[in-house]
Amino acid sequence: MGFKDKLQKYYADSYLKKYGDRMAQAYGTVLSIKVEEKKILFGLINKLVATVIIKPEGQKNVLRAVYKASKWFKKPEFMTIGQGNIVLLQGLKGEKGKTGADVFDIKNIRNITTKKDLFKTDTPLPKRQIQMKRK
Repeated sequence: MGFKDKLQKYYADSYLKKYGDRMAQAYGTVLSIKVEEKKILFGLINKLVATVIIKPEGQKNVLRAVYKASKWFKKPEFMTIGQGNIVLLQGLKGEKGKTGADVFDIKNIRNITTKKDLFKTDTPLPKRQIQMKRK
């Protein structure tokens, strides 16, 4: 194992130690999406906030998720998601006892409908499972 691999393993282990209990995935249909772009200091800092509301498959409730990104000089990129698309959100649940505990913090989005990712990963897309109704 080289130095680069050891460093990556160290960062992965420390991330899992800090956020491991809050890591989660949500799979469902997009009900609404709102993308806001802001320029601060004459365009030096560009911020992007995307709010996605999804209805998880097999549940009655809805989930509000937020993706935040900021870049210097360049616009942060975001993928095209439409209402009715089936997505897999990967990220962190909110901390209990703090403001915004019900908000899901997005780290990656996988659009199952168009088969595209926000950040490329080498894992295969999940197969949709159809549940049979019992009589």
